[in-house]
Amino acid sequence: MWADAEIKGKILHKLTRKGKFEHSHTALENLQSGFPADLKGRAKEMSEELIREGILHLKKTSYGKQVSVNAELKEKIMEYVDAFLKKE
Repeated sequence: MWADAEIKGKILHKLTRKGKFEHSHTALENLQSGFPADLKGRAKEMSEELIREGILHLKKTSYGKQVSVNAELKEKIMEYVDAFLKKE
């Protein structure tokens, strides 16, 4: 069973590896890819929670919602990423 922090960590690990900071965005729907089918709903919920926490920036565009990582919250991001990496 995945904890919320581990799911958030996987999302943030993926975004940071791909360099999705500040002006580089990806579609909000892409954050669920890579999760097993039974976790995709929770991954979507955790993505929205990361937006509420201010860790992800949300940018609404004509082609959908886009997100990027808020590099100013590096310590919190690393806490989540560490939780994910310890799971593996």
